[in-house]
Amino acid sequence: MRYGLPAPLCKFFASLALLLSLSAAPFAANAANDRLTIVALGDSLTAGYMLGPDEGFTHQLEKALRDAGHENVTVVNAGVSGDTSSGGLARLDWAVGPEADAVIVELGANDALRAIDPALTRKNLSEIVSRLKDRGLPVLLAGMLAPPNLGRDYGESFNSIYPDLAESEGLILYPFFLDGVAGERRLNLADGIHPTAEGIGVIVERILPKVKMLIAEARERKGG
Repeated sequence: MRYGLPAPLCKFFASLALLLSLSAAPFAANAANDRLTIVALGDSLTAGYMLGPDEGFTHQLEKALRDAGHENVTVVNAGVSGDTSSGGLARLDWAVGPEADAVIVELGANDALRAIDPALTRKNLSEIVSRLKDRGLPVLLAGMLAPPNLGRDYGESFNSIYPDLAESEGLILYPFFLDGVAGERRLNLADGIHPTAEGIGVIVERILPKVKMLIAEARERKGG
């Protein structure tokens, strides 16, 4: 003896299955559209010099974002210790891959430490920003300040790079990446230059509002 559902019920469940499959497609598309990838292009301050895998800038920033409700945002570490603005420009195309939806540019600290001509730093950062904008990627520019021992003229030439570039290119600016950390012994490693995990936490807390602005801009560009 054969058992089966009456024909009307079979038709009902078949229609229901079709409806569910059709409704799932937009949901999957919306979920994918909701995901964002932020690439942090930088030097040792981004790379997490001498820190554990869960103590660096990108890891702590991603966690802070998720705690703030941005569960679908991934922050990619594209920091290279010792990198200058020239190095960042040279590796830009492969460091910021096609998955990127937005970029944090944190470069220039090593330029200042090596007393590189600020005109070259300005040129490199301008080119980096130009190429990212050509790709339609919103940029958060993290500024840096020159060490006082390099003199007033160098300091004025270097320090003006970031606000000038942000204004001319319409970028989101975080004026000084090490704000609240530079010069604070307890927040830096023994070298007095690189932040501890606690120091990174201070940076993340202070830069977070600007990163949220970056996310909003990236979502607007994605149409989400």
